[in-house]
Amino acid sequence: MRVLKFGGTSVGSSENIKKVIAILSDYSTKNIPFTAVFSAVGGMTNKLVEMAEKASTKDETYTSLLKDFEDMHIAIVRDLIEVKNQSPVFAYLKQKLNDLEDVLQGIFLVGELSQKSQDFVLSHGERLSVFIITEAAKAQGLNASFVDSRDIVKTDSHFGYAKVNFKATNQLIADHFKKAKGAQFVTGFIGSDDNNITTTLGRGGSDYTAAILASALNAEVAEIWTDVDGVMTADPRKVKNAFSLPSITYSEAMEMSHFGAKVIYPPTLQPVFAKKIPIKIKNTFNPTFEGTVISEHSDNVNQHRVKGISSINDVSLVTVQGSGMVGMPGISARLFSCLAQHEINIVLITQASSEHSITFAVSPGEGVRAKKVIEDAFSLEIETGRIDEPQVLKELSIVAIIGKNMMNTPGISGKMFSALGRNGVNVVAIAQGSSELNISAVISKKDISKALNALHDSFFLAESRSLNVFMVGPGLIGATLLAQIKDQAPYLLEKHSLNINVIAIANSRQMVFDEAGLDLLNWKDALENKSEKMSFDGFIEKMKSLNLPNSVFVDNTSNKDIVKYYNTILDASISLVTPNKVANSGSLATYNLLKETASKRGVKFLYETNVGAGLPVIGTLQGLMHSGDEIVKIEGVLSGSLSFIFNTYDGSTSFKEIVLKAKELGFTEPDPRDDLNGMDVARKILILSRESGLALEPEDIKVDNPLPQNCIDAPTVDAFFIELEKSDNVFNKLAKDAKAKEEKLCFVATLENKKVSVGLKAVGPTHPFSSLSGSDNMISYTTKRYLQNPLVIKGPGAGAEVTAAGVFADLILISNTL
Repeated sequence: MRVLKFGGTSVGSSENIKKVIAILSDYSTKNIPFTAVFSAVGGMTNKLVEMAEKASTKDETYTSLLKDFEDMHIAIVRDLIEVKNQSPVFAYLKQKLNDLEDVLQGIFLVGELSQKSQDFVLSHGERLSVFIITEAAKAQGLNASFVDSRDIVKTDSHFGYAKVNFKATNQLIADHFKKAKGAQFVTGFIGSDDNNITTTLGRGGSDYTAAILASALNAEVAEIWTDVDGVMTADPRKVKNAFSLPSITYSEAMEMSHFGAKVIYPPTLQPVFAKKIPIKIKNTFNPTFEGTVISEHSDNVNQHRVKGISSINDVSLVTVQGSGMVGMPGISARLFSCLAQHEINIVLITQASSEHSITFAVSPGEGVRAKKVIEDAFSLEIETGRIDEPQVLKELSIVAIIGKNMMNTPGISGKMFSALGRNGVNVVAIAQGSSELNISAVISKKDISKALNALHDSFFLAESRSLNVFMVGPGLIGATLLAQIKDQAPYLLEKHSLNINVIAIANSRQMVFDEAGLDLLNWKDALENKSEKMSFDGFIEKMKSLNLPNSVFVDNTSNKDIVKYYNTILDASISLVTPNKVANSGSLATYNLLKETASKRGVKFLYETNVGAGLPVIGTLQGLMHSGDEIVKIEGVLSGSLSFIFNTYDGSTSFKEIVLKAKELGFTEPDPRDDLNGMDVARKILILSRESGLALEPEDIKVDNPLPQNCIDAPTVDAFFIELEKSDNVFNKLAKDAKAKEEKLCFVATLENKKVSVGLKAVGPTHPFSSLSGSDNMISYTTKRYLQNPLVIKGPGAGAEVTAAGVFADLILISNTL
């Protein structure tokens, strides 16, 4: 015998009921004996509660709810049963609806709703739904009989949450099934007391009914049919990568149900525990899927150490502390006794080994009440200062990792708290039982979704990693980066198990978000047609409010205003990657603040592309410093545009023509003076100086502008080129002098003896810079280890492809820390 239970969503409409009947017909065809328990039609129990409450407040609109309730059931009958067979069904419905109407009218007249009356009202949900389903199944050829569980489930008279009299119930079930023919269709959720007055079994009551029947009948299995593919690793509404577990133990199921797993409810499990009857969770809408088996022993083959990640969304934390608690026997007993006397349920307990404090979690509504109860019980100790006034923290949640295989496995708790800390989730309290079946952490309520996803990725998707990217600046560099991410995605997933999800893209006018990740084939269309007006404040706030794990902000702009938000972003535990050098070349205080915030929050602030585009300039310098090397000298040709100009210019062509050519090729800014004045190079060497350990401000950089004053003062770009032509003799002389000495002109930034200079320099044939050509950059590090032969890095130092590749490399670097 199998006992099957179908919940409200499974019987939520005539179409769904047809699916249920098809499942039962398949069992019948295979000659598998079964008994089925059904809930009320989806949403009808809530409607019954609402109409009873309205009636008790003399709100006449309860009658319209009753009419809706009636119409819904009549419509289902008409959909499921042929007209010629509808009359007896409608007669039954009419009789029960008249009874319901009479009771509601009585509630309305007296203006009072007792729990006893409410139980009777609520029973109509199951009584009507199961009768209709039984008749519809019979019409499809099933040998089925309707069973009102009030005739076989006996309880006490604790209305609303009745306790089952198992001795009487088991006997009644045994007697009924000795005489029963065919499949029995039983109403869930309801029973009756010794006076045959209707009672209800509380939350999860229909599951409980199925478990009671399974236990009494010594069933082969109890099947709970719902709308998900079994017990999931986490709540799929919050964790999109959650998947179903093939098997879990009773104890794991109990822990998971306590922490909010909706497909199972603790009282459901109790009757089958004693008989060691397995429970199978199945999906009505995907009946061929195997689902989850809950039994005494779980299949350990290929099983994760952690079976599930659950949560309680809203709790308050109460702390009792004081010097008078240390070494005082009986304090804990008094505390929990007074709470129990006032029926305050405790969700979680933790105590410091110093015995100085006890902290416990309760439901939000109980926090203030618990505080008052404790103040009354310990009034003398509080008055004398031996115990402090209880503290209540609100807006908290609990996350828990659960699994029998966690026992005696080192590193599980470390992995849990590392995942939370890496994503900026602060842990307020921790609790773990000696069974090691559950590790719980109290966190801020606003972080619950991020915490669940971070933990799920860490424990269930360890073979894969995900980055959630928020990008500002989809211009030349940004668009190239997006193309690189799209093209490289299959390789990263296959070879490195890495997903890079671009959650948001914004330009100066528009911004578009998609929590599931934007389609990188059509991001331009999304930005154009599915976006909202861009504002830095709005973008940052939305990014923070999504609160996704492993978030990275990418700034591909050179915008000065967005830099003001960098510290806010890092402080929200969001990593930051940028080729924008404004922040790191501004004030030393800003540079230090960003570094400190990133370190404090445990996130990355990466800016390799600030100096050498795609060249590994900063990473190499950091590696030298971290390994204990000492910088003696840094020299660098750090501008692709200036490198091109002075590598090309030899005096045979006017300097103006070379600069014009560089401008036409896109190597310079629209006004070439922005390159030739050396300020961009100054910002880059300032960043390298700071990375080498020097506390320098921008004004500490000496910049020798190679342009004559008349070129600097020219009012327009066109006027500048006229003045540049007039000054050709200045550059021609420099080129001839260098050539005569077999030297080469380079625009060089130099750090030596803690001083920095930037300017035009002639280098000899043995100098590394003499080999430069085109627009290549080169950086030379002379250190204690590389004293005779400097460490040289050479390559393209500008261009969208290499800069985007540098940003991409920083993203990969962040992913390697997950």
